[in-house]
This record gives sequence, C-alpha cells and structure tokens, in this order.
Amino acid sequence: MRNGIHREITQLSPEDSFLVYERIKDEFDFPVHFHPEYELNFIHKGKGVRRIIGDHTSVISDVELVLVGSNLSHGWELNECENTKIHEITVHIQQDLFNDKMLSRHIFKSIRDMFNRSKHGILFSEEITMKVKPKLVALLELSGIEYYLEFVSILNELSESKDQTLLSTQFSEMNDFQNSERIKKVYEYIHENYYRKIGLEEISQLVNMSPVSFNRFIKKRTGKTFINYVNDTRISYASRLLIESEKSIGEISYQCGFNNIANFNRIFKKSKECTPSEFRKEFVGMHRVL
Repeated sequence: MRNGIHREITQLSPEDSFLVYERIKDEFDFPVHFHPEYELNFIHKGKGVRRIIGDHTSVISDVELVLVGSNLSHGWELNECENTKIHEITVHIQQDLFNDKMLSRHIFKSIRDMFNRSKHGILFSEEITMKVKPKLVALLELSGIEYYLEFVSILNELSESKDQTLLSTQFSEMNDFQNSERIKKVYEYIHENYYRKIGLEEISQLVNMSPVSFNRFIKKRTGKTFINYVNDTRISYASRLLIESEKSIGEISYQCGFNNIANFNRIFKKSKECTPSEFRKEFVGMHRVL
C-alpha cells in the first residue's frame, strides 16, 4: 500500500506467463491500484473515461491502448462516459516473461526499450491501436505456442510503432514487494497452499519470525494483514475459475479455501465491489493462460 493506493493481486499464478481477458462493461469501479505485473490495456467506446497513470490524468478518446509498467499506479474512472457497452481487453504480463539474457539479444532490443519506457506508462497512437486490436481479440482463441508467438509479435509491433506518448513524470522503482526474499517465500507458499487453512504460526515459522513480528512485516510490505493478503490471493484464484470454468459458485468457494459460501460472497464483494455472479456475467471472453 502506498498513500492509500490499492495493491492488486492479479489472477496470474506463479506458473503463468501472461493472461488475457475481455469484457463489455458499463462502468470502471476498481480503485487506482498497482501490481508487479506489466499491464497492456485496450479500451474501445470509452470516450469521456478518465485515465490515471502515476501522476498523469487525462480524459480519453473513443479508443486507446496503454502499457503500464511494473508497480506503476493506474486506473480508469467512468467520469463523463455515457456508453454502457465499453469494450476492454486487458493483458497482465509477468515481470520475468523475458529474462535479462533474452532481452539483451539484439532482436529483442525494441521490446526491452519499450518495457523500460513503460515505467512512465505508454499511450500508443490510435492508428497502431486499431491495427493490433484484431490480434488482441484473436489471442482469446489461441493456445500453446501459437498463443505465445502471436503475443510476442504484438509486443514487437507496438515497440516499433511511432507516436508513443509517455504519460507519467514519476515512476515506481519497483522495490517494495518482489525484492524481499522473505516476501517471495511467503508469496510462493500462499500460492501453493491457498486452498486450505494457513495459520499465522505456520507462516511465521516459515520465515523464522514470531507471529507478532511477521504481522508487522507483511503489513509494512503489502499494506495488508496476513489474513487479508491470503484472502486476496484466494479471490484472485476464484476470479479465474469464475471466468474460465462452469463450476458453481459453491464449488469455487470451497476449492479456493473459503469455509462457507456466505463468507466467500462477502469477501468477494468487498474486494471486487460486485457479487461472484455479477463478476462472471461481466466477462465475454475466455482468457487463456500460458
């Protein structure tokens, strides 16, 4: 948590490379937030929506495509937009999708430079946005190596495009969460065990800390109590299942570690500002994770 800005736990698991999802929506109600993953966000029919990237704010036109760097605060607000069918495609990209050695190759130079610029947030021209839109939509129908190669092709096309606009004068140094070995260990353990009860004593012993010290530690590093952080992780997995499976809400609730449906519904609505059923109906595209 930095200055009250929400630290989002995305629906990516540690084994995933990137995630694509599509939805038609009538409002933007998720608070300004940040996360370690890069985010590529496409919006169509959103004229009048307010964009917030770092210290930048602006009202958007009918169509836009933005690449948000790791841990850079961002969000979109409905503002003056009156359209009830706003088309959004979002891609969350792991920080290490391309390792340093790969990015050092000449062939990846333009992508490497683009990722470096994304720490300010990049707005792409309308021309390139409309050019890559069909490719972003097509990603939802691909899988396996085709899925990966097509996405790399999109990144390359964007990286070599003209008229890129840097949005924020400030940027995140990316030093608050992932650079702690203890936090990494906690992160991996929770993702491996989110489906069951994880006690404070158990997780504290994992990193050789007392429960009191551990609670202070995770609150400082994430802005959340331990139980809230675990619940946010469970909600991220539940969100994926709501989108990509036909399991009942009850099944998803228990599969993701909640002891009863009522508790799941309450925590989900607090996190997403909508019920699990409403969340499921909002998505029109099946996302695929590689």
